[in-house]
Amino acid sequence: MNRYSTLLRATLVAGVSTAALVGCGMMGTNSNTVRFSGAMNAASEVPPNMTRGSGMAEASLDKTTNVIKYKITYSGLSGPATMAHFHGPAVAGANAGVMVPFQSPASPIEGQATLTGAQAADLMAGKWYANIHTAANPGGEIRGQMLPKM
Repeated sequence: MNRYSTLLRATLVAGVSTAALVGCGMMGTNSNTVRFSGAMNAASEVPPNMTRGSGMAEASLDKTTNVIKYKITYSGLSGPATMAHFHGPAVAGANAGVMVPFQSPASPIEGQATLTGAQAADLMAGKWYANIHTAANPGGEIRGQMLPKM
């Protein structure tokens, strides 16, 4: 019984140590990357509109290089998207200029860009939003505020 207890304790200590090391490694890997998301809808536009379109904007920012990688998907717009981009700096309920234009407005939109330090700070502060424009809603049909994911 004594040998069994010693073996069990050694196994538990080794398992806990390994888990702690793995956890530390994961923290180090992810600590420089921040993920963002924004549910896109017509009610978030300024001013709001009555379309049924919806979407999701997701992004990750490497805080070391200021490279943002993004993917935006949407459906149900009043017509084809004419433009799409990130705007900022603006909190929800306010409008702002274009920060990062997307090459194509067709869903899914995927890409990356290198931000300035000020742009990265505004994104981190929740002051960016993704916006999809259509002919019927040239000011924007659906919008999603980019908020850090915890």
